[in-house]
Amino acid sequence: MKIEIDSRPRLAVAIGTLAVALMAAIALAVPNRAHAAEKFSFLTNWYAEAEHGGFYQALASGLYARAGLDVTIRMGGPQVNGLQLLAAGQADCLMGYDVQIIKAHERGIDAVTVAAAFQKDPLAMIGHPETVRRMQDLAGKTILISSDAHTNYWPWLRSTYGLDDAQLRPYTFSIQPFLADRNTVQQGYVTSEPYAIRKAAGFEPTVLLLADHGWPPYAMTVVCMRQTLERRPAQVAAFVKASMLGWKAYLQRGPGGRAARAAADALIKRDNPAMTDDLLAYGVEQIVTRGLVQGGDAATLGIGIVSDERMKKTYDLLVALKLVDPAKVDLRKTYTTRFVQGLGIRP
Repeated sequence: MKIEIDSRPRLAVAIGTLAVALMAAIALAVPNRAHAAEKFSFLTNWYAEAEHGGFYQALASGLYARAGLDVTIRMGGPQVNGLQLLAAGQADCLMGYDVQIIKAHERGIDAVTVAAAFQKDPLAMIGHPETVRRMQDLAGKTILISSDAHTNYWPWLRSTYGLDDAQLRPYTFSIQPFLADRNTVQQGYVTSEPYAIRKAAGFEPTVLLLADHGWPPYAMTVVCMRQTLERRPAQVAAFVKASMLGWKAYLQRGPGGRAARAAADALIKRDNPAMTDDLLAYGVEQIVTRGLVQGGDAATLGIGIVSDERMKKTYDLLVALKLVDPAKVDLRKTYTTRFVQGLGIRP
C-alpha cells in the first residue's frame, strides 16, 4: 500500500520557525540601532558662555542625537590646557584658535582645524570714551594684555600702530584696573567685558574689534587630532554639521529667538552658574550685530566655513611677524576644508 505523506504541515512549521527567528533578529537589531549613538567629547576654551551657544544649542535641541552622536561638552578655563588634553586623547575635538593650532605644529602636535564657528575673532581693545576713539589713540596709554597676547596679536598691533612694549601691563581678567584710570586700555571680548564695564561703572566704553582693523584669524574653531579624522571621519562630519546647524538656531532673531535658545542657555548656566540671562542676551546681540558667526564668507558659503585664502592670510602674517617658523610648519597640514565645503548652512 502506498502511503501519501502530506509535507505541507512540515513546511508550515519550517516557515513559522523561520519567521519567528527573523522577528527575533529584528527585535534584537532595533534596540541596538536605537542605542548606537557614538560617544563624542568636545572641550571648550573657557567657562560656558554665549560664545559657545551654538554647540549647546545642538546638544539641547537634539541635533547631535539625530546625527547619531552622544556628545559631551566639557568646559575649559584658565587652568585647563585644552591642546594638551586633545593630544593625549582626552577629547575628540577642541574649541581652538588658528594662531594656537598653527604654532602647535612647530612642536609636532598634529592638530587640524576643521571648521570655524566665528568668522571674526571677538577680541577687542577697550578704552575710555573720553580718551580713546580709534586705534591710533592707543599711543601713550597703559595697555593691559594677557600673557599669551605677547606671542599672539600684540606684535601685530604694535607694528601696525607704532606702539611700544613699555606701555604694557598684565591683564588679570579684572576690569578694576581699567576703571581706576581713564588712560588705561585693556583687552577683552566684545561679548563680555564691555557689558561688565557698563554694569559696574555705568558708561559705554570704546570697543575696537581687532578683526575690523585687519586681524585675520578665525575663532571658536573645531579642532581634532589628525588620527581622529582618519579613524572617525563620519563622526567628525556629523559633529561639524550639527554644530553649525546649532549656531543657526541659536542666533535666531525676533520674538521667538530667545525662547528658541532657552534650553541651550539653561545648559550653559548649569555648567557655569555664574552666567546670567542678561549677559547671555548681550553676548548674542554682539555676535549677531558684529557678524561674528554669520558675517564674512559665512553669509554666502555657510556657517562654519574655512577658506584656503583666509588661512594663508593668517599664516603669512604670523610668518612676517616671526611668530611661526615656515621651515617647521606646513600650512596645508594645519587645517582642512573637507568637512565644511558644501555644507551651505546659510544664516
